[in-house]
Amino acid sequence: MTNHVHTETDRHTTIDGSGGLKIALLVVAIMMAAEIAGGILSNSLALLGDAGHMLVDALALGLSLIAINLAKKPATSQRTYGLHRAEIMAALANGVILVLVAVFIFYESYQRFRNPPVVHTPIMLAVAVLGLVANLVAMRLLQGARHGNLNVRAAFLHVFGDTISSVGVIVGGIVIAITDWRIVDPIIAIVIAIIILSGAVRLVRESTDILLETVPRHIPLDKVLEVVKNIPGVEDLHDVHIWTITSSIYALSTHIIIQDRMLSRTAEIIAAINRELAQQFNITHTTIQLECEKCENCAEGLVCQIHRSEEVERH
Repeated sequence: MTNHVHTETDRHTTIDGSGGLKIALLVVAIMMAAEIAGGILSNSLALLGDAGHMLVDALALGLSLIAINLAKKPATSQRTYGLHRAEIMAALANGVILVLVAVFIFYESYQRFRNPPVVHTPIMLAVAVLGLVANLVAMRLLQGARHGNLNVRAAFLHVFGDTISSVGVIVGGIVIAITDWRIVDPIIAIVIAIIILSGAVRLVRESTDILLETVPRHIPLDKVLEVVKNIPGVEDLHDVHIWTITSSIYALSTHIIIQDRMLSRTAEIIAAINRELAQQFNITHTTIQLECEKCENCAEGLVCQIHRSEEVERH
């Protein structure tokens, strides 16, 4: 028996965060222009680095919006999962871009260590404070949706990195204004780059795991096996595969061995399996193949597949 179950969440993510993304994109774009101008006028690498990060943020937010809209498109005969994976690809692209931004800031910081330039702190501080306010607003807009959507979390990480950058620029500006220690500017830029890089590496790793259909980190495979084996009627299971379709949509396929005498209870067994998987692991998309041991029509000790199928749709 082949049983395939999915819920309405297979068609779209619960919270896509598109409304917050649109407003955040507008806020970031405005501040990006202000920081580019401010960085040039003040001759601050930290501020220009923050502006460059905001440029990447604007691209990332736009890419996230496109991916979310693609993910809403219905499945087709060619793309049976629809375009849900578009948001994961966008998250991966965002992570890679963040890595490149961090590398660029490292390089520019090295150049400034060799020859620290004069920094005009009043302009630097004024623009950095405005940038901090804008980033806090953008973070607030994305806060609610980031937990249920990897793509929105990628955008949130971009904006969070910018917020830390703005704080660093403000601190650096104050220190330079008081001590005239110009080397603080590239030091702050390096700290910003490290923060950006750490978040980017996590994002790239998680996105890659999803694309490679790795078992989700929060779902222990041994625990899943234990739970399913403890369901009445289940003798054993094999060929277990667990993967993430897209953010918050987890899938499982497996072969379940039941006793021949349990054939009349197959629907009950499958319902129990799906209930436990959904409640304990949030696995809502399952494909289950039932097999029985020592069927009357088979040789002693062999396992045969039940030759009938049933489609069960749960919404």
